[in-house]
Amino acid sequence: MSKPATAPPDGVEDLSGLTPQEVDRVLEQAEAEAAAAETAAAQARSRAAAARRRLRRGPRWQTVVGIVTVLCALAMAVFSVLIWSGHRDTVRDQQNRAEFAAAAKQVAVTLLSIDFTDPQTGMQRILDNAVDPFRTEFQNSSDDFVKLTADAKVSTKAVVDAAAVQSATADAAMVLVAATTTVTDAEGVAEPPRTWQLRLDLRRDGDRIKMAEVDFVQ
Repeated sequence: MSKPATAPPDGVEDLSGLTPQEVDRVLEQAEAEAAAAETAAAQARSRAAAARRRLRRGPRWQTVVGIVTVLCALAMAVFSVLIWSGHRDTVRDQQNRAEFAAAAKQVAVTLLSIDFTDPQTGMQRILDNAVDPFRTEFQNSSDDFVKLTADAKVSTKAVVDAAAVQSATADAAMVLVAATTTVTDAEGVAEPPRTWQLRLDLRRDGDRIKMAEVDFVQ
């Protein structure tokens, strides 16, 4: 007596009623579906791994970008400070040179202008615009200056043609001055103009600029 047919487990296809050829086709289809499922699973694992790598790289890349941004901002700030500081120093140097040039013109006019009718005032004006060593040297010969000026009976008018600062620091400068003088005698007769070149060593004395030495180049 034969045993009754047993139903296949759930999820398992009943192949008992199929021919061998049909069984082969079912098995081939099952193998193909299994291979496709494995391929899909492999692709899913690959995408997941790539996503994890991006997540790991992302924060580091963002950190690098942030650091680079901060460094660029700092570099721009430093560059701006350097530009501003350089401009400030240039303006300060130009102002310093302009002050020395203006003082040199005034000193040259004071030194070259002579009035025989009032030599004492001329002598004192020169002393007021001088510092040592010139001041002491000129003061020691001031009496001779007054006498010679009075005896010459001529007046000299000076005009500065140009002044060029050859070198300068915050407190001293060497300035080359070109000037023209016109000498007039007691009768008012003027001699031909004469040109001069003076090299003035100037020093700051408090809030004023005064002459420390003078060299007549011509």
